[in-house]
Amino acid sequence: MDVTGSGTGVARNITSYGDVGFSRYLRAAFLAGAGYDADDLSRPLVGIADLSSDYNPCHRLMPGLVEQVKRGVLQAGGLPFVFPTISLHESFASPTMLFRNLLAMETEEMIRAQPMDAVVLLGGCDKTVPAQLMAAASSEVPVILDVVGSMTAGSWQGERLGACTDCRRFWARYRGGELQEAEIASVESALVSTAGTCMVMGTASTMAATAEALGMMLPGGATPPAPTGDRLRHGTATGRQAVALARKPLLPRQIMTRGAFENALVLLSAMGGSTNAIIHLLAVARRAGVDLTLDDFDRVSRATPLLLDLKPSGTGYMEDFHNAGGVPVLMKALESRLAVDQVGVMGTPLGDLLQGVQAPQPWQTVIRSLDDPVGASGALAVLRGTLAPEGAVIKVSAASPELLRHRGPALVFDSTDDAAARLDDPDLDVTADHVLVLRNAGPIAAGMPEAGSLPLPRKLAAAGVRDMVRVSDARMSGTSYGTVVLHCCPESAAGGPLALVRDGDLIELDVVERRIDLLVDEDELEARRADLPAFAVPARGWRHLYASTVLPASQGADLDFM
Repeated sequence: MDVTGSGTGVARNITSYGDVGFSRYLRAAFLAGAGYDADDLSRPLVGIADLSSDYNPCHRLMPGLVEQVKRGVLQAGGLPFVFPTISLHESFASPTMLFRNLLAMETEEMIRAQPMDAVVLLGGCDKTVPAQLMAAASSEVPVILDVVGSMTAGSWQGERLGACTDCRRFWARYRGGELQEAEIASVESALVSTAGTCMVMGTASTMAATAEALGMMLPGGATPPAPTGDRLRHGTATGRQAVALARKPLLPRQIMTRGAFENALVLLSAMGGSTNAIIHLLAVARRAGVDLTLDDFDRVSRATPLLLDLKPSGTGYMEDFHNAGGVPVLMKALESRLAVDQVGVMGTPLGDLLQGVQAPQPWQTVIRSLDDPVGASGALAVLRGTLAPEGAVIKVSAASPELLRHRGPALVFDSTDDAAARLDDPDLDVTADHVLVLRNAGPIAAGMPEAGSLPLPRKLAAAGVRDMVRVSDARMSGTSYGTVVLHCCPESAAGGPLALVRDGDLIELDVVERRIDLLVDEDELEARRADLPAFAVPARGWRHLYASTVLPASQGADLDFM
């Protein structure tokens, strides 16, 4: 055995016992016991992060995808090593934003601690891909991402449907008295027809697509549905490319440049993507050393029309997007707006890759051209004003046009529990003109749950009201819709203006002017501010570290020391 080692393969990141030769000798002994011989150990070693978990039904088919990636690694002459990390699922972990940063830290440290010449990060559900991109940004080995893919659409009473925009639509009908118990139970069994992530342009689909736009995923990887052969073949190709990257390294910081983020912002706007992507891309860019701000999102969104006809901003599903050509065809439609000199994990400039891609074809209507968009520019907007001096966001493409300019009295909820306890009260003093305000749901206070899309008060829902202006320091699911202002900064727990709102205060929303204002005299606000209690940081554990060090949403809600 070579006790000097080359610093590659299994000789990387040697465990420290104070004797390098012994360290290599001991590692080789354990690998021999696991059935590896000298030929195995001479190959490039490719780590594969496996996020399978019984708590994550979206990832149910990930074990099969892992096997496909391993097959690709072996075909290309590499040695695959699978390792686990935290698996986050939006409906099984609470709150997921809190643990996004923990997964990012764990992934970064496992890449650094274990021997690998390249690594494949397999994610899917909402917070996994952004966490992996955050970890990749600081990696000293090549990284390539792949995802489990989306579910396929189901059917209920002849209507095509799926998670989770339709989840919310049918639940709203149930709350409004349109559906009975038996009917909502029947819908429940039809919403999630296969394994995979939500099949609309929610956060999972948005982050998969932006990872592809950043160049961190092989072309065509964001859209193949989870149960398909396309998804499996893409996994095999990903394994092969990981070996190519191990032999000719291209590091994430060489890929995730300013131009790459500009491309991702253009794609995000054209898709009507999730507002969560704003927080995630800010966090990834910060780790990659790229100066990305909220103003960049608003600038790009103002100039980019909506080209993708997908729920919640349109009518289609992810399988329709995939059948129409996926992200490569959408990027072809946007080619004149993109930095085509950017090089991704293929090692090829984007412009060269797009030469082999056809523009959107007339037989489909899911991906439109710049000359025939689905909707106007400005699908996402950044707001500022006296209620959010450091910024807030709204998904304009999923809002009600008549509410984009609105003035109404506030109805304040001090927590998600407070909202849950009162919104169904038939005696709640509320009208359709009210602005529902949720506070103490930001990063510091609550780990920033997806609570911003508050359900409408039951009595209004029963009366036929389908949307109201809602304002919070929380997030909302990318599958949600409605006139919902999110991520208000500074958050209420940091003493932001949201903490000062009282029932009846007038709030004015003007999306055209990019304003969200609390119409209360400054002297009155100062008097209220003097009475604010200090936020009590959790006493121990990860929640203590998180609340003590988390940055505001306007900076990506990452930890300040990362």
